[in-house]
Amino acid sequence: MTDTPVTLITGGGSGIGAATARQLLEKGQRVAIVGRGQERLDRFAKEVGEPDGLLTLQGDAGDWDFVQSAVSATLERFGRLDAAVANAGYATHDGISDGDPAGWKDMVLSNVLGPALLIRAALSALKETKGRIVFVGSVAGHAFGADNIYGITKWAITGLAENTRRHVTTEGVGVTLVSPGRTDTPFWEDWVEHFGGEKSELGLLLTPDQVADSIVYALSQPYGVDVNTIIIRPLGQPA
Repeated sequence: MTDTPVTLITGGGSGIGAATARQLLEKGQRVAIVGRGQERLDRFAKEVGEPDGLLTLQGDAGDWDFVQSAVSATLERFGRLDAAVANAGYATHDGISDGDPAGWKDMVLSNVLGPALLIRAALSALKETKGRIVFVGSVAGHAFGADNIYGITKWAITGLAENTRRHVTTEGVGVTLVSPGRTDTPFWEDWVEHFGGEKSELGLLLTPDQVADSIVYALSQPYGVDVNTIIIRPLGQPA
């Protein structure tokens, strides 16, 4: 079994997850990415040259049976697990006062339950390698947004990250919460479609690679150094 690091990333087929996977692969590491859409996973694999160090896993990060199987498949393929990046999630772009509750359950399962399931499934393997966990949250989990149910799910991730850190730090597992501001991903394309206007009206946006830089930075720290919270906003975003 080689000691080349292995990272499992949910929501790894596009956006921040794909950018993180690409950077890790470029460093010669091995990566398993999870995503709901097989076409998107296949497209990413083709973009990076379908290396032996990449494993793609199609399924729902909010489903316990699938998450267990994804961790097992990663261990079977690569023999170890050094990091888990809980990145999968999305927004319904509506509010508690007048939104459509039909869409909330799936969002909460993806954004809140999914990361918890990933930790539950991966923690034993991460303890063996003295590995790391990265939660991809949001500035919405640090700043209050009126009527923002998506923000509520990200506040939950802020709490989950710290609760997890307190639980695992004495067992040699590092935990980092990376909370990006406005980032040029499909999230904001969906936001514009929902509310109208132009994406340019949002001002400067971070790139997925800029957020991935912070994730890879946290994962690359030497043993004993635990970077706990990174909040990264584009210049000009006040809240």
